Amino acid sequence: MDPTVAITGATSGIGRAVAEAFVDSGAFVAVSGRDGAAVDRTVAELNGEGGESAEADDAGGDDEGGPAGRAWGERVDVRDEFDLERFFQRAAREGGPIDVVFANAAVFHGAPGESPADALSYADYDDTMRTNARGVFATVNEAVPHLADDARVIVPSGSVAHESTAGMGAYAVSKAAAEAVARGFAADLDAAVGVVDPGLVATDLTGKERARDPESVAPLFVWAATEAPAEDLNGERLGLREWKKATR
Repeated sequence: MDPTVAITGATSGIGRAVAEAFVDSGAFVAVSGRDGAAVDRTVAELNGEGGESAEADDAGGDDEGGPAGRAWGERVDVRDEFDLERFFQRAAREGGPIDVVFANAAVFHGAPGESPADALSYADYDDTMRTNARGVFATVNEAVPHLADDARVIVPSGSVAHESTAGMGAYAVSKAAAEAVARGFAADLDAAVGVVDPGLVATDLTGKERARDPESVAPLFVWAATEAPAEDLNGERLGLREWKKATR
């Protein structure tokens, strides 16, 4: 049976690439984001109703005439647990018990590498933590009642969470906190909850120079969510090295 996958922050960057990879693999994918118009556009594209996916189909597409899976979406602000509560209720109603949660939504106030901790406003610090750390907590917490047996929860992170990196400000702090949230749920839930580090990826949050394309790391997240041994993920950190070793 094809999995049901729920993704926050799914309208751009890694979230968008992972959503497309799961749809292409045959999954039902529930996408969300803070911009409702972007959510609608993403769902249409993933379902081959317009934009990039439709253009790909016109150029040849897959042999079945469209994506293998299906996408559904809703506007969600992860700072609001009631948005998340409704999202997971409706996602489970649309696609059944949720097999994979990808807690991807995040913000970066300022420019990556140019946002020193001593120059942060309290407002930017608080909003970053509320979105990137509390948002992960709320995402997992509201998903719990709707998780399938053997479900997996993925929290993306990077080296900024555990290395001293200049100019990353509250973003680095929030990623360290998000990893701690993942470890806490890993200890307390039956689901496997872990961190996936794709390395430096070209997104609006990290900058775009000398970085991988989101599409190139999407298979890493799909592998961690579906094929990696659950015990290797749960409470742990998986990255490019583990993925390449397992799939070479």
